[in-house]
Amino acid sequence: MSTGASLRSGGQVLVDQLKIHGVDTAFCVPGESYLAVIDAMHDASNEVKFITCRHEGGAASMAEAYGKMTGKPGILMVTRGPGACHASAGIHVAMQDSTPMVVLIGQVARDQEYREAFQELDYRKFYGSLCKWAGQIESADRIPEMLSKAFYHAMSGRPGPVALALPEDMLRDMTSVGDADHYKTVRPGVDPDEMSSLQDLLGQAQRPLMIVGGGGWNQKACDDIVTYAEANNLPTAASFRCQDLFDNNHPNYVGELGTSVSNALAKQVEDADLLLVVGARLGEMTTKGYTIVQVPRPKQKIAHIYPDPDEIGRVYQADLAIAAGVDKFAASARKSTAVASPAWGDWAAAGRKAYLDNLKPSLDHPGAVDMWAIMQEIAAKAPDAVITSDAGNFAGWPQRFWQYSRFRTQVAPTNGSMGYGVPSAIGARLVSPDHPVIGFAGDGGFMMAAQEFATAAQYGVDPIIIVVNNSMYGTIRAHQERNYPERVVATALTNPDFVKWAESFGAYGAVVEKTEDFAAAFDGALKAGRISLIEIKLDQQVISTNATLNQVREAGLANQS
Repeated sequence: MSTGASLRSGGQVLVDQLKIHGVDTAFCVPGESYLAVIDAMHDASNEVKFITCRHEGGAASMAEAYGKMTGKPGILMVTRGPGACHASAGIHVAMQDSTPMVVLIGQVARDQEYREAFQELDYRKFYGSLCKWAGQIESADRIPEMLSKAFYHAMSGRPGPVALALPEDMLRDMTSVGDADHYKTVRPGVDPDEMSSLQDLLGQAQRPLMIVGGGGWNQKACDDIVTYAEANNLPTAASFRCQDLFDNNHPNYVGELGTSVSNALAKQVEDADLLLVVGARLGEMTTKGYTIVQVPRPKQKIAHIYPDPDEIGRVYQADLAIAAGVDKFAASARKSTAVASPAWGDWAAAGRKAYLDNLKPSLDHPGAVDMWAIMQEIAAKAPDAVITSDAGNFAGWPQRFWQYSRFRTQVAPTNGSMGYGVPSAIGARLVSPDHPVIGFAGDGGFMMAAQEFATAAQYGVDPIIIVVNNSMYGTIRAHQERNYPERVVATALTNPDFVKWAESFGAYGAVVEKTEDFAAAFDGALKAGRISLIEIKLDQQVISTNATLNQVREAGLANQS
């Protein structure tokens, strides 16, 4: 840490540390609890872009999308109490998605703590289970130290969110403390013996399958892991909503393990004799509710590579455990000696064929809108787009039918957080101004964050938002019909005129009521130069990519009989 004699407020020291750590964008909803930081932001506006949002949940999702897209910590600033509570959903996304984030929370003055002062919360307790680490800065002298620690925690090992509470009087204190240096990213590497053991294990397999996922990836790591798969002819799947880690057009790619998993890919996991898991946790979604990989001792052999040793063995016992960053592992794997004459050529080819077959529509769509055809239209006109997604059954179409060929073109919450689609599209567009950003949302999730249209309009950010409107919480309705058929309650929705809503913010708006309407609407959005909304009115029977609502209900009734 360098020394310095000039006096600065705690708020000024904090903003100076953000600049030192390379922050160029921060997302906030202002609050009186961190006014000293806001004041210091005034003089940093030429170096750091501060995006003022309309709701802390939206700000958190934008910061998370920024962190996911850049690999650097997304910066979020919120006020105490309700502000921090509103932000918690986006922070949970960051934790489950292994996205680096630094959350700065205004706090009551130190002499008012433990009195249940206005909007007081203990963020070390509240955020303790949401973050990798949560702390509070008690002295302005410690701001450089604590901010440095926050960035190190967010970036090292398994990336994730950290939170720091900032007592408002501490931010007004004057200090002559020196600045810290820029943080470094620290992740474990691979021992050569571990790599040799892995190749020995692979050489003994007949039906191996590699699964990639998690955080800490970069373009080089993705290139390295593709090269490794190619050299060993390894069929490779992506864990839930990590499809952009491996070029979907590559002949070794066999599909996504998530809510849209095909029966063929699920069976391939079950039939594999070796799962080579790189960066994925093997969570509930990736393992189809822990059914296709048995707990705790799978019938498949498992080689688990993960940056946090505490995760390895938490659910599944691995035959080979390697605690390593995915980037370090991928670099080592690329240099490894490939398996000579691998025995699984037909196995790999069958997986690829099943994936390609799954790209074909499997449902005659009721109603006038064919979502598969719409996905084809988007792919033809915007093949280089970044796709963001809210949570809901509508997400099955971009998950199943979009082929992700570039790193960081899929931005979606693995924790299934509704209200993510719109703000994440805004955050992604800020990072990716040279490629179209298309955000998918259902009518339910859209209304949880629609106010961020104002943020996009204010800062001239122009993603295209596609609202799939079926006037219900579709995922929950499907669960109702499957488990409690013909007992529908609490899932119907009454919606506004979405096009008029968009136009009230100066956005481009269009409505699609039949498939042939979409091309012109999409062309208009691509040319609009401002945030756009396309409302797709979808028949309620079109509940998923492979079943109608009636079919789900009939299956539920059959299960009850």
